[in-house]
Amino acid sequence: MEPISSWLTGAGITAGAGLAYSAGYEVRAYTLREKTVPVLPTGSQSFKILHLSDLHMTPRQFKKQEWISKLAGLKPDLVVVTGDFLAHMNSVPSVLGAFSAFADIPGVFVFGSNDYFAPSLRNPARYLFKPDGKLIGGVELPWQDLKTGLEEMGWVDLTHRRAELTIANTRIEFRGVDDPHLGYDDYSTVAGRPDGNSFAIGVTHAPYFRILDAMSADEVPLILAGHTHGGQLCLPFFGALVTNCDLDTRRAKGLHRYNESWMHISAGLGTNPYTPVRFACRPEATLLTLTAANKEVS
Repeated sequence: MEPISSWLTGAGITAGAGLAYSAGYEVRAYTLREKTVPVLPTGSQSFKILHLSDLHMTPRQFKKQEWISKLAGLKPDLVVVTGDFLAHMNSVPSVLGAFSAFADIPGVFVFGSNDYFAPSLRNPARYLFKPDGKLIGGVELPWQDLKTGLEEMGWVDLTHRRAELTIANTRIEFRGVDDPHLGYDDYSTVAGRPDGNSFAIGVTHAPYFRILDAMSADEVPLILAGHTHGGQLCLPFFGALVTNCDLDTRRAKGLHRYNESWMHISAGLGTNPYTPVRFACRPEATLLTLTAANKEVS
């Protein structure tokens, strides 16, 4: 029995070390990714988008708040946040404080399920399976206060809305939907091909196929989303096990083609506070440099 006992001891030590790493280090190992997207019309001036998602902020996450604030030093031309800002009833001042450094930078956003409802204690193993179709519910969070604060900064709420901004001499038409994970989305409110004189960006929290298909069919060149946490618990050299939606795991994070569109999925900066672990999937923000379509992707 000694070999079995030794094996169990070794397995327990390995599991404990993995948990200590994922909960004690990696979950706060905030990382900046940089990608070039050759998507703009020929002759367009390049510009930079800071894509943030899934902050899941709680009031005492000071390191995260400070790290986000410092990203303003990158001087992006535009900030896009694809939802799940909140994870606590008192998080709105923390989120707005972190974003105060971006007050002079244009921004757009949509909300996710965890902006509407507070997280709850759930079996963490559920994350390893496909969504069961049950809508999230619970204590309502003050997302209206967050919306007001972001709009006072000049940022645009894209929930079931089209809006236009001019960035680096390019007129950008944005379209966004409410959270597909809750079934709140209604793409018909923003459907239709873009104006031929503008460049289009689609924004959604959760990258469900029905939204990706609709935006791609409408010839939206760039789609930005979050929600997946990049898989959150990944296997080295394999990747994500789940996406928490119907998107395939090989596109759980990063820059990909989706039909004729480009799609960027952010792995996000946070987790549900009841499952504060990440493994082989660091929390991230991404600086996307959009260039003319004749340039190479990196």
